[in-house]
Amino acid sequence: MGHMDHFSAGWVTPVLSYAMACVGSALGLRCTVRALEADGASKRNWLLLASLAIGSGIWTMHFIAMMGFSVDGTPIRFDVPITVLSLLMAVAVVAAGVFTAGYGRSRVMSVLLGGLGTGLGVAAMHYTGMAALNLHGDVDYDPVLVIASVVIAVVAATAALTLTLIVRGPVLATAAALVMGLAVSSMHYTAMYAVKISLAPSSAALPGATATEFIFPLAVLLGSFLFLAAAYVALSPTGKRHESAAAAQLLREVELTTA
Repeated sequence: MGHMDHFSAGWVTPVLSYAMACVGSALGLRCTVRALEADGASKRNWLLLASLAIGSGIWTMHFIAMMGFSVDGTPIRFDVPITVLSLLMAVAVVAAGVFTAGYGRSRVMSVLLGGLGTGLGVAAMHYTGMAALNLHGDVDYDPVLVIASVVIAVVAATAALTLTLIVRGPVLATAAALVMGLAVSSMHYTAMYAVKISLAPSSAALPGATATEFIFPLAVLLGSFLFLAAAYVALSPTGKRHESAAAAQLLREVELTTA
């Protein structure tokens, strides 16, 4: 059995990964709220941005945390295509949950189905990302902890959507992002403690890329996207402000026409 260290880089990786999860969650949940205030293409675009934000946030959280993961007796490499697939899967499954929450007629069912979809997106991303792990040995899981990790993701994602979609306010919006970030981080480390590695020592070169070669640059890119998108959302008008601006513009055009 290979000895695993989940914090080989110290507390930098868990703290930074939690921060990225919170940023992605805050942005995604805020975009979902904006979508509820919009119609047509604008609604769809806000939900797409929400899906990208949450999906990117949970992916970045996972792989920043994985940069602190090591196993005695073997190097670790990441399969690039599967790693990219885990990102696409995260966005796609989260999108199913977010669009359900955004377009659902029943607020209760929207929250329940949206939380289920978002939570499953977190779990799907994690275990697909773990499938990208290449090392000298076999990776197995404790089924009880696997189930617990999925339950944590679904319950906490549902709680975050409940705070966001049913109760409004900046304090609760912040709480929702912190809850969602905690859900992603808790799910990740619960799932990682479910891992069991049986080593098969070898001197053969492992296929794939190191975390520094591939994971870190992509995480920086996605992190930059999240912060730029957050700035865009913060500076863009709310639905009510947009409607007021449109009404004022229409009034000016009428006045010019009748002058």
